[in-house]
Amino acid sequence: MYADEYDLYSPARLTLATGLRQAIDQHQLTLYYQPKIQMIDGQVREVEALTRWEHPERGLLSPDQFIPLAEQTGLIHPFSRWVLQSALRQIKVWQRRGFTGRIAVNLSMHNLQDERLPQVIKKLLKTSGGNPNWLGVEVTASALAADPIRAVDILFHLHDMGGWIAIDDFGTGYSSFAALKRLPVDEIKIDKSFVMGLTTDAQDAAIVRATINLGQSLGLTVTAKGVENEETADYLAELGCDLAQGYYYSRPLPAADITPWLQPGR
Repeated sequence: MYADEYDLYSPARLTLATGLRQAIDQHQLTLYYQPKIQMIDGQVREVEALTRWEHPERGLLSPDQFIPLAEQTGLIHPFSRWVLQSALRQIKVWQRRGFTGRIAVNLSMHNLQDERLPQVIKKLLKTSGGNPNWLGVEVTASALAADPIRAVDILFHLHDMGGWIAIDDFGTGYSSFAALKRLPVDEIKIDKSFVMGLTTDAQDAAIVRATINLGQSLGLTVTAKGVENEETADYLAELGCDLAQGYYYSRPLPAADITPWLQPGR
């Protein structure tokens, strides 16, 4: 059956695709940042960079409204370079102000098929004066599936450079556990579908508890996504989860608004 949202050549999508190319060149894109809180002391140890498009006619667009389009049109590569460059510039500013954590950028399936990606990141690090240890990349298990051999090779290159590798939405893909064996993984992020039911669903609680134990037994940092209330946060702390992220702590914020969160001793 025909569905307009899947028609790459519909007038609306063609217009949006043309606008996205211009947005990359004309600085209509901006990064918002969501903190990851260390549960043991409440400090921000990492921020995740999330893109917003300040569309001149449609207002502020969230990633799900344009990232699929970027992937389908091939714009994902210049778009990802812009995100990486902007994130590295911002983390350098924060590091100068005393923030000692890192910044995380999401990579798509198409990024993990681009053999040039490690060199692109290496060049961006050099031009920005950034430290590879400041950068984390988040990938989903499903993003590895299209060409796992190439994806694994790229991630090993990034890890060898000093980058931090996180598996996002952990527990939702059949290959998640296999990924822990073959990838240079530093962090797993428990999918919010399990975290949001933590205090009301015994099965979700069992999955979260087991994932925390598994990750930590392998020497990995474990992050819980989708924390939306104090009860969930307290439960995760009891389970010994390392980091937590969600609206209970903060929505994604512009750089100026999140900067106070990153001050030492906050």
